[in-house]
Amino acid sequence: MKIGVIADDLTGACDIALTLAEGGLRTALVMGAPDGDVDVEAGVVALRSRMIPGAEAVRESLAACDWLIGQGAEQIVFKVCETFGSSEAGNIGPVAEALAERLEASQVMVCPASPAHGRGVYMGHLILGDVKLEESGMQNPPLTPMHSPDLRQVLARQTSWPVGHIPHPVVAEGAAAIVAGYADSPRMLIVDAMSEADLRTIGKAAAGRKLLVGGSAIALGLPANFGKTATRPAWEPVTGPGVILSGSCSSATRRQIARFREIAPAREVTAQAIMDETVDADNLADWVMAQKMAPLIFSSADPATGAVQKTQDRTLIAQRIQTLFATLAAKLVARGVRRIVVAGDETAGAVIGALNARVLHIGPKLAAGVPSLRSGDIALAITSGNSGDEDFFQNALREMGADS
Repeated sequence: MKIGVIADDLTGACDIALTLAEGGLRTALVMGAPDGDVDVEAGVVALRSRMIPGAEAVRESLAACDWLIGQGAEQIVFKVCETFGSSEAGNIGPVAEALAERLEASQVMVCPASPAHGRGVYMGHLILGDVKLEESGMQNPPLTPMHSPDLRQVLARQTSWPVGHIPHPVVAEGAAAIVAGYADSPRMLIVDAMSEADLRTIGKAAAGRKLLVGGSAIALGLPANFGKTATRPAWEPVTGPGVILSGSCSSATRRQIARFREIAPAREVTAQAIMDETVDADNLADWVMAQKMAPLIFSSADPATGAVQKTQDRTLIAQRIQTLFATLAAKLVARGVRRIVVAGDETAGAVIGALNARVLHIGPKLAAGVPSLRSGDIALAITSGNSGDEDFFQNALREMGADS
């Protein structure tokens, strides 16, 4: 293994895994740190550590780091949210600090820039296209609010290490200038990047560094350090029935659902029906297998109009939905389904867990940040709910393979 990645959420893990695979590295997504070995050039360990207690996030991240180093990883990337989302106390700073100390890394470059999504870092500040941070909605999430665009201030509140800055003019001079900027700098360094070219320069400057922290795009320049060139990841089409399972309530997902319902069977499972236990996985599986083409099962009501969410515990509802979809997925695979598209990060994690898919090999891109995934004879595509155009569901099924 050349590069090891510790990702703090599942869909972000898929995103950076795709970046590495398209850079020419044979890549696998690993659900937690497994017991055995994985024969790949890049391993991406998917954790769900962004919003858990800080001590737990540190413990899980160090365990993943130890496993990756044991697999021979020469460089570790701590993949975080491109919007630097975390609680006021972490978990980005505490995990980055613990990893640096474990790896004996004296300085760490930090860059969450993602130009493809309109997010950059300039003068140490998070840039969101032409939208101010306080008008972006990023200040609203109760668990991961972002109140300051100055990443130096945000990170300084989360770590005991000094936090410095490598400005864009230095990055524009090239990798040698960035390396020279390390000499007398503090140990955590926010690095400016406004384009993919900037990120490739940062990647070149990171050659030989033990630890990097950033979004998925920070991996753009890393494969070249190991003599790799851009390529389309290999993929063997999967033959067998397909299904779409959607637990995401994003506006993008609801547009995809509306489009899919125009051309294929779809069945809504309401939160009320789940709470009342008037639907079950066996009946849903019977319905799926009775369809002549891949159908959609969804529980993706508009959050603004979902009445049950206003009267019931939202956490309990989410848990029930995830459990239902996980149970359903396992039953469908047992009955021959081989291609599964899942919308919703938590739903996807539950489905993958139910399928006991610990290692998923990375195939070609289905949408921005969304790769084809393969575990044995099962193909999957997972999205947080914010990726792909309105035809994403049907296109993803087609790209993964065909009906038997």
